[in-house]
Amino acid sequence: MSDDFSEQPAEARSEPSAREPDELPAEITEAVPKWKDEYLDRVSDRLMYNYDLQKDYQLRGERWALYGQMRVRNQKQFFHPALNYADHEAEEHLFARRQSRPTVADLDRLVALGHDLADERIDADEQHYGTDITFVLVVDEILPAVREYVDGFRDRTLLKFGYYGHYDVNLVAVNPENEDCVASEAADVAAAFRLWGDIVQPDEGFLSRFAKRFWR
Repeated sequence: MSDDFSEQPAEARSEPSAREPDELPAEITEAVPKWKDEYLDRVSDRLMYNYDLQKDYQLRGERWALYGQMRVRNQKQFFHPALNYADHEAEEHLFARRQSRPTVADLDRLVALGHDLADERIDADEQHYGTDITFVLVVDEILPAVREYVDGFRDRTLLKFGYYGHYDVNLVAVNPENEDCVASEAADVAAAFRLWGDIVQPDEGFLSRFAKRFWR
């Protein structure tokens, strides 16, 4: 038996790669947009290995400077790729923009938006494993109430009692000028926005953990 990760070229969604952009094939790097915002452009250099990226993404009349989508497909095979079974899919929708001083009310609206997007974008069936909807706000100041709200925040919804998988709404607030970042519990992608620190590669990547869940 073997696993076929047919839709995901990189090892992990939640552990962005630390390789230099010139290590990627030209057809990949040339397809990545360039941001006038130097900070987001540098973040995109970390995200490009795992996400399809867009700039100036319109969502319900609002503009997000950066949008990223990542999909992972895990497929079990029995002797031959044509004899596959137990396909499972996971994906993430990542939205990032600058917002000077967001409030708790702003975060509440994002959480509600995340649930609305889940209703619209998730095909809830036996093949759906999990979906992350992550909002990142690049701020001038992280207000104490916002820090308290985001720190340890966890919002997971089981679909049909987990039979159709689950989805998480995640929040990140980052102040790059002060090298300050607060992220909700499941927002692993926050590591890509901490440009002042190295990305530590774990011994086992997300895809490995994802695959093992279905082999046991």
